[in-house]
Parts: sequence; C-alpha cells; structure tokens
Amino acid sequence: MRTVWQHCHVATMAEGRYSAIEDAAIITNAGLIEWIGPRAELASVEAERTVDLGGAWVTPGLIDCHTHAVFGGNRSGEFEQRLQGVSYAEIAAQGGGIASTVRATRAASEDELFASARQRVQALMRDGVTTIEIKSGYGLDLANERKMLRVARRLADELPLAVRATCLAAHALPPEYAGRADDYIAHICDEMLPALAAEGLVDAVDAFCEHLAFSPAQVERLFIKARELGLPVKLHAEQLSSLHGSSLAARYQALSADHLEFMTEDDAIAMAKAGTVAVLLPGAFYFLRETQLPPMDALRRHGVKIALASDLNPGTSPGLSLRLMLNMGCTCFRMTPEEALAGVTVHAATALGLGDSHGSLEVGKVADFVAWQIERPADLAYWLGGDLPKRVVRKGHEISN
Repeated sequence: MRTVWQHCHVATMAEGRYSAIEDAAIITNAGLIEWIGPRAELASVEAERTVDLGGAWVTPGLIDCHTHAVFGGNRSGEFEQRLQGVSYAEIAAQGGGIASTVRATRAASEDELFASARQRVQALMRDGVTTIEIKSGYGLDLANERKMLRVARRLADELPLAVRATCLAAHALPPEYAGRADDYIAHICDEMLPALAAEGLVDAVDAFCEHLAFSPAQVERLFIKARELGLPVKLHAEQLSSLHGSSLAARYQALSADHLEFMTEDDAIAMAKAGTVAVLLPGAFYFLRETQLPPMDALRRHGVKIALASDLNPGTSPGLSLRLMLNMGCTCFRMTPEEALAGVTVHAATALGLGDSHGSLEVGKVADFVAWQIERPADLAYWLGGDLPKRVVRKGHEISN
C-alpha cells in the first residue's frame, strides 16, 4: 500500500549526519521508502493513504546492535553483593557470575526463555527500536546454544521487529571443559557452528577475546571456521585489557569490534581500513564503574564508524532502554547527540551487515522509522528515561507502541 507521511521534519541520518529535511514528506510502498524530500517538492501522487504526523521529528527506527537478550535467571543479588563490597572473584567462587546464568539458561525451557526475552525486547521496542541483534552464549553446548538461537528466531517471527542472531558460543569456558579451552574451541568449530549454521540459526559469529575468556589465537581459529561457513564475524575486544583483538577482527573484515576501552591507535587504524564498526557499550561502562574511556579521538581521527548499543545482559548491563544509552554515550563518552543518534541508526545497521537496507531514511531502504513528538533530534539523547510520545512504523505500517 502506497502511503504518504507528511507534516513532519526528518533526520535522515544519511552518512551519519542529521541531514535534516524541514517540512518533509515520505512515500512508502511495499515496505520500502519510495520517495523522501521537502513537501513542497512532492509531486501529485496516487496513494491509498495519507498520514498527518503533526509536526513530528522522524528518525530511522532505532537499532540495538549488541544484546544478550535471551537468558535465564536473574543476577540482581550479585549486583547488591558488589555494592556491599563483595568482589567479582568472591561471587564467582560462590558459583555466581556467568556460570550462574549458564546454569539458569540450561535449566530453562525454550518457552520460558522466549517469554522472558519477549518482555525485555518489548521494553526496547517501546523506545523506538525496530531492529535488534541477539547473541547466544549462555548455553555453551550445542543443545542450549541451539535453544537460545531458536528463541531469537521466534522473536522475529512473533514481533514486528527485525532480529539478527549471533552465535557467541565462545563467550566463556563451560564447566565440562574446565582447563581445556583449546578443546572447547575445537568443539565449537567442528560440531557446534556447522550444525547451527546448517539449521539456519546463525547470521554472524562472535567471541570474547580477553584474558579471562579466549586468546587471539583461539579466536582466530573460530574466525577461520566462520569464513569457511560463509558467516561474518564480530568480536568482544579490548574491554578489560589490550590484546589487539580489534586488529584481529579487522584482519577478518569483521562487521564490528565491541567495547574497546583498551584499544590502541593502531587498532583504530586497522578497523578504519577494514570498515569494521566500533560498537561502544556505555551501559557496561557505567554499571561496572569503569574509568578507562574508549579512545574517542583516535576513532574520530581515523574515521572509524561508531555505534552504540545496550549490551542488554544480566551481569554487566541490565539495560532496557536504548535511549538511555544515547545519553550515556554523550555524558560518559563525550559523543555529540548527532553522533549518538548515528550510533543507533546508520552505523548500527552497518555493524549488523544491514547498511544497504536499514539505518537511514533513503529511497530504496526499508521503511522503518519513528515519528517523535520532540522539539529537535537532540531531545532523544537529552531526556532520561520515560516514554516519549511517538508513532513507530515498521515496513511502512504503523505498529502499536
């Protein structure tokens, strides 16, 4: 159905800028943007529907390009312990940390995981999110990684939302492989990834490259297998130390390298040459009271595209608001509101391999957008929480907020 959306202003976010169009109109048809521009230039068009947006500011639908939204259990008790001075090591020794989430996720049925994840994802959708990435990584064996990725596919089927599913089996070492990290990587490469990819459950492959997780050499084995399977790669890198995982990711033309607090200028140069997006995660930075900032000047100087995401997870970033991450990106990482908005639209789309179809309002792209009742685009990073009045459009059709 051809629809004309008018009486609005548009922040197209083309090329990472507001690229604002005052008094604009948008024509959508068959789920795509057919025309966009100043309303005064709108030629006579036969449309089944015309929608008055009441002077709203229209942005692309928001994209959360790094989440762990599917998991079992709850770790608020550990949060309370840390605030009372109990160390992470002590919590882990008690059976807490990621191990507790793995146990809870393994114990939960697919339906139980779906029900809890649906609630979390719907909270993000109320913020104007129309596309999301969901990682596995709390199953750590074939049956439970499959279960998590099946939930991600079900969410895409049952909600008006685009979902990219990422296999993060190399998230941590499962208890049954204690002291045998190389054997676990071999298991992922030889059995888990081929099976999950053959079932159509995987859009990308991720890993956690860190002293407490997997080494660059182990990650590279995983990347080689992903390449054999025709799957793009991503990487958790440089969150706690500098292992140059982001440079490794760049060598394999990774879609993104994420966290990056300890990355170097050489890493930034490598990422820029490869077109690898830097995904910054201010929720984890804030929640863990970190002080090491990502090297924003180096990223800007070398032209690395910068995305922002919620990193929604039970242990280090239980964030249910992508708009809050816009503000944190500005206040914690010194981003401008324009940079932050680009980080959850056009650059986030590139981080998911969707840059040709999503993330900006341009002719031929998917008609996902949000009409916000705000005074200017910077308001999206300015307001802390709350449900801003808006209308959400997915593939050219308005959906309930």
